[in-house]
Amino acid sequence: MNDGSATDRVVHHLRVLVAAAAPGTRLPSVRELTAHHHASPVTVAEATRRLVAEGLVETRSGRGAFVAARRVDPPRPDLSWQTVALGSRRSGGEEMQALLALPPAGAIPLTGGYLAPELQPAAALGAALARAARHPAAWQRGPVEGRADLRAWFAREAGGGLRAEDMVICPGGQAALASTLRALTVPGDTLLVESPTYLGALATAHAAGLRVVPVPADAEGVRPDQLAAAFARTGARLFYCQPLHANPHGATLSLPRRAEVAAAVRDAGAFLVEDDYARDLTIDGAAPPPLAADDPDGHVVYLRSLTKPAAPGLRIAALGARGPAGERLRAARLLDDFFVAGPLQQAALEFLAAPAWDRHRRTLRKELRARREALLAALDRHLPSLTPHHVPRGGLHLWVRLPDGTDDVAVTAAAAAEGVTVFPGRPWYAAEPPAPHLRLSYAAAPPEAMDEAVRRLAVALGH
Repeated sequence: MNDGSATDRVVHHLRVLVAAAAPGTRLPSVRELTAHHHASPVTVAEATRRLVAEGLVETRSGRGAFVAARRVDPPRPDLSWQTVALGSRRSGGEEMQALLALPPAGAIPLTGGYLAPELQPAAALGAALARAARHPAAWQRGPVEGRADLRAWFAREAGGGLRAEDMVICPGGQAALASTLRALTVPGDTLLVESPTYLGALATAHAAGLRVVPVPADAEGVRPDQLAAAFARTGARLFYCQPLHANPHGATLSLPRRAEVAAAVRDAGAFLVEDDYARDLTIDGAAPPPLAADDPDGHVVYLRSLTKPAAPGLRIAALGARGPAGERLRAARLLDDFFVAGPLQQAALEFLAAPAWDRHRRTLRKELRARREALLAALDRHLPSLTPHHVPRGGLHLWVRLPDGTDDVAVTAAAAAEGVTVFPGRPWYAAEPPAPHLRLSYAAAPPEAMDEAVRRLAVALGH
């Protein structure tokens, strides 16, 4: 017999002895077991190691192996008291968990908001982190608002409307958004959002106890007339917006509407939270400057993250605002987590200052275009009725309209059963959705997988 069979034979023999003996009983020696089973000492040692790992056997140095003490399962704890202590459950957590869930093995992912591993500049980031780790100063405390040179980089990228001293470094865009809502609102306040809008913003707003009011958006972005009406009706003082390649619908705020939106915010005496998550994800043409670049009176709170265009592990973002709002935001970040880890800040700066950053962005633009076009071609081939009329010029997603009466959540479950993951449109709305949609990501699967992914989706839809 082979070694595996011999090991299993010794394991079985020892299990029988352990089951019949009291704890502390000495088991046969290695010599006795090798003679009995005609096995090598290595085989006996491996069998003993397995049972030690299971907690059935214990070894004592120089004395041999013994039956381990029986493990007694502790009584099941009563955690029901927590239901009363915790009170009502906050909404949004389930959707966020589903959004961030890893796809099952073998499934083609058309979900997720991060780049596929092969699109991430892992080697360049690793080299930058290795260099950063060798800087003794990177391990020190540093300014609580973040490194001055890193804040200056984000300020320049914001278009000149903000200075380095207006910025604070945050551990990712979600943390920056959460700090913003907590710092600029109190529970019960109203937050205006585009409809549909980023699921994470809705979840964060609900967790902060805010009343969320949707404002309609179309292919040119949020509608300024509806935004002005929402300000007037609700008295809101905060509007969350993604003007560039908005997630999930992909629209970019058009040039005529930029001025109208700014006027609506200014006339309401309100703030606009500009989530510029897709600044480095433009595929076609040039991206317009941030709204923060033309904001003389400090109405725009600017948020930008490196996580989306680089890698999920690069949890570096910046939050910028001027005046008392900036002071509140910086104080909120201090209370949340003191400061962002110095080595990660240093690594981000090393990466951004190296030629690898520009090379990565050029490559990323090319690769995202190929994936987007492959997904569109697959929709044209298998589900032409779902091909979107307005193709986003950047970002990571397509927003596809399903036939009226379709249950988007049921389609999502059926697609998963066919081996392709998609995300339903319903959770992206702050109120009742006007129509069923799916959000299809083209960042997580290679171009050659798109045809099979959409074929599986077509099967799930009954085509």
